[in-house]
Amino acid sequence: MFATLSDRLTATFKTLRGKGRLSEADIDATAREIRVALLEADVALPVVKEFIAAVKERARGAEVSQALNPAQQVIKIVNEELVQILGGETRRLRFAKQPPTVIMLAGLQGAGKTTLAGKLALWLKNQGKQPLLVAADLQRPNAVNQLQVVGEQAGVAVFAPEPGNGVGDPVGVARDSIEHATSKLYDVVVVDTAGRLGVDAELMQQAADIRDAVHPDETLFVVDAMIGQDAVTTANAFLDGVGFDGVVLTKLDGDARGGAALSVASVTGRPVMFASAGEKLTDFDVFHPERMASRILDLGDMLTLIEQAEKAFDASEAEKIAKKLSDKGGKGFTLNDFLDQMQAVKKMGSLKSLLGMLPGAGQMREALDNFDDRELDRVQAIIYSMTPAERENPKIINGSRRARIARGSGTQVSEINQLIERFFMARDMMSQAAQGKMGGLPGMGGGMPGMPGMPGMPGGGKKSKGRQPKQSKKGKKQRGARSGNPAKRAAQLAEAEERRNQSPAPGQVPSAFGGAQDNNSENTDFQLPDDITEFLNKR
Repeated sequence: MFATLSDRLTATFKTLRGKGRLSEADIDATAREIRVALLEADVALPVVKEFIAAVKERARGAEVSQALNPAQQVIKIVNEELVQILGGETRRLRFAKQPPTVIMLAGLQGAGKTTLAGKLALWLKNQGKQPLLVAADLQRPNAVNQLQVVGEQAGVAVFAPEPGNGVGDPVGVARDSIEHATSKLYDVVVVDTAGRLGVDAELMQQAADIRDAVHPDETLFVVDAMIGQDAVTTANAFLDGVGFDGVVLTKLDGDARGGAALSVASVTGRPVMFASAGEKLTDFDVFHPERMASRILDLGDMLTLIEQAEKAFDASEAEKIAKKLSDKGGKGFTLNDFLDQMQAVKKMGSLKSLLGMLPGAGQMREALDNFDDRELDRVQAIIYSMTPAERENPKIINGSRRARIARGSGTQVSEINQLIERFFMARDMMSQAAQGKMGGLPGMGGGMPGMPGMPGMPGGGKKSKGRQPKQSKKGKKQRGARSGNPAKRAAQLAEAEERRNQSPAPGQVPSAFGGAQDNNSENTDFQLPDDITEFLNKR
């Protein structure tokens, strides 16, 4: 979503690099480019004005003028100001001292409240809570059925006493849900309320009545991040009519310009608490302003990547894999282990989004956009088409076996060859890393080891040839080269041996290449001190 903004800001900062100091003109030009980038991203004008004023004031201060690298200092200032307009610090849910904690969702129809209710319930369940979903949206057709389906997918109970489709009292349903949760020992209640295509008095009154009936501990305003400036207008209307404690952004994986995310928190004064960036129920997490600012500036989001890896990978299994890689040169690491590791990576989410969290990912955005996550499925199909013996020892896979595996997996023999070749390459690399022998990796294009021929991705596709040493021209003798004639080569070897065994005469210096060098010869003006010469002659 923030690709265009990220590209513009990155290009702006490139012009500052290499400058020992920043002039007033440099600061004004940089501020102008940042202003244009924010406006093109559909950020609200008052937010842009406040942001630019803060950046220019700090850029003219001592923290930049006295810095060793002014360009990096300006990037630091922009990063800190982005964090501020995104809400500052990470805002966590407040849980009631006496359960159940009541969370009310409000927003326009189409913002994704019902699906988000299921995502939030699953997230709470993973936090060790016992959530209950409440179907209080009785206006939209099939809203109750949708919530029941989402609740079943998340493995969470749903309170839906009314059929919906215009039948039932949403305020009564919300009120009764609290008693039901208390009697059944649910500690969190998530109330899904009705939305409208636009802000109207009926919508506001119904949301206000539900709020008064359940007294929510947290009221979350759900906003579609793709609707642009209208998100700020709607947020202000809900803030005045109902009030809310935090904002939840949905559809962050869209291709809109994303100005709403940068505007809502600053305009309403309410922090963004959660973000949803996908259709799966697991595509939901706490919103961290500092991490989002880092992504916008193409500095990566390694903390989120590490957190997702900790969830997907089992510590004991990781230790077993590390032991296999460190013993016997990694020969114990098989295609079965490789498949397990690949499936764990898939649990972390889309490989495209994972690679997008790496620093500098904006420089390979075109390759990421062209990358197909189904490549992992093809790799999995190839490995599943192998026999257990072939997975344990891929070296036994000959031509006929490769043809059989290609037919079984619906792929080409060339893809089988690439997979096996890259598997051995990845195993050797990981084995060296596990043994602490990994140094630089010349020739590696930054691609993921083991991933077979992924067009468009660094390190994917055909095996790239490393830079080869220049060959000497035909017929041109190299200095010090041995003759191809056996008699001449024997004479050369004898002469070299004689030079090595020759002891230095008085006044001569032992040569580093054997033999001796005359200290008083015409070829050098260097004279050894008498005591050093005397010492050498005694040896």
